[in-house]
Amino acid sequence: MPRKLRPYDCAPGCPVEAALDVIGGKWKGVILFHLLGGTLRFNALRRSLGNITQRMLIHQLRELEEDGLILRTVYPQVPPRVDYALTPTAQSLEPLLRGLHDWGAAWMAQRGGKPEAEQQAA
Repeated sequence: MPRKLRPYDCAPGCPVEAALDVIGGKWKGVILFHLLGGTLRFNALRRSLGNITQRMLIHQLRELEEDGLILRTVYPQVPPRVDYALTPTAQSLEPLLRGLHDWGAAWMAQRGGKPEAEQQAA
């Protein structure tokens, strides 16, 4: 069942507020960005995110699934296998997520920092 849409004031920034309500926060955008590369199993996704707790990842994935951005597929096998993938709606966010990535990398470089992947490679 989708999460209930909260009322917005419908001012000019209202659509931005609604979008940030769905993908905002520390982890949701990062989860979506990692899933741009394709379907991931729970543990692979958790490893790619670094220091997220299992509880927080489960919570964020459930909210993204309720909002129609994540497809969760459970395979009936032992041990259980669960895959996560982007829905077509979430795939439409790719230009936005890649733009945020590029902007963030440029901002970090401007401030003298390096994106984490570059730090590990150095």
